[in-house]
Amino acid sequence: MNNFQYYNPVRIVFGEGQIKQLSKLVPSDARVLITYGGGSAERTGTLDEVRTALKSNGEREIFEFGGIEANPEFVTLLKAADKINEHDIDFILAVGGGSVIDGSKFVALIASMTEEDGSVSREQAWEALISYCKNVDSAIDLGAVLTIPATGSEMNSGGVINYSERQAKLPFGNPLAFPKFSILDPAKTLTLPDSQVMNGVADAFVHVMEQYLTYPVNAKVQDAFAESLLKILIEEGHAVKADPDNMETRKNIMWTATMALNGLIGTGVPQDWTTHMIGHELTSLHAIDHARTLTIVLPSVLRELKDSKKDKLLQYARNVWNLQPSDSQSDDEIIEAAIARTEDFFRDLGLPVSLADAKLDASAIEPIIKQLEAHGMVKLGEHGKNDLAVSRRILERATTSKAS
Repeated sequence: MNNFQYYNPVRIVFGEGQIKQLSKLVPSDARVLITYGGGSAERTGTLDEVRTALKSNGEREIFEFGGIEANPEFVTLLKAADKINEHDIDFILAVGGGSVIDGSKFVALIASMTEEDGSVSREQAWEALISYCKNVDSAIDLGAVLTIPATGSEMNSGGVINYSERQAKLPFGNPLAFPKFSILDPAKTLTLPDSQVMNGVADAFVHVMEQYLTYPVNAKVQDAFAESLLKILIEEGHAVKADPDNMETRKNIMWTATMALNGLIGTGVPQDWTTHMIGHELTSLHAIDHARTLTIVLPSVLRELKDSKKDKLLQYARNVWNLQPSDSQSDDEIIEAAIARTEDFFRDLGLPVSLADAKLDASAIEPIIKQLEAHGMVKLGEHGKNDLAVSRRILERATTSKAS
């Protein structure tokens, strides 16, 4: 196991009916900006619950900013940051899924980057984003009410921002972006469309895979934890498909998705975020749901890199899919069986596993390669050896998802 420091200050408040705890969690004299997405939080009554809790005590002043997109847009977020300064906001409350929380973190980090006229500087914010926000040294306090389990943003300090004008979808991270608290109410997921639930399961699954499936460093806690999360997601993914109203299933999916990317299983181990980086370009260029880009790319990443990942792929086959070594199967056959099981799982959830499934063909590859180059994604993977040639081969494999 590699050396590491682990820090996570997020208070998690989990369970049905816990939105009322906002009256204790948000400072009683705060000037609060509630941020949310396209209106589902309003339609389902979640925003009313939030407003009621905030008004139940104290002297809070409440403002609202809606319309944060599924892939949070840089330009939209600058408008939210302007509102922060216009109303002297000192607390942001993000109500929604990973996109709203990601976007709100970015707003918290850039709100102080103002021009002489008081508006937030587009250039300073862009420079911050392309530098992963690592050098930002102040932020507005932030809390979250999670309505869509998927990204783990509610318990980490990172995010991803889309800037359509520049065809860029870029990650960032800064310890100042940890939420002060996150409320996880699994009942809020019951109104989600089926496709969004399946996206969430797949997103969490791939998060775990990218922290787990590299090469062994004898990190027994992280490996066992990761394998358990994967098995839970497989079991509960099928369960929620069969019985969407089962609250116990919803609880386990929500908590598993949070644990999949709160930093714990990624400490002290190598990581490979190749799938995410290629997937971001697919979303940016073709507006494919984030999770669906991951299920398209991951199987081909595993096939293309099966030699360098051989030991962990065999461990994955054995401990997650119960594919045991035998005299009748070679290591390559066991690995291919594990990858095929992974594809079947995604298909069972109604998710694509190839570019063809997303109605794309080989002509989509070159623009993606150019975008990866433009964004400096030229040394991906746990060894930093996944250059553009490797990414091209991954995408070529992904055109039809056929094993080779």
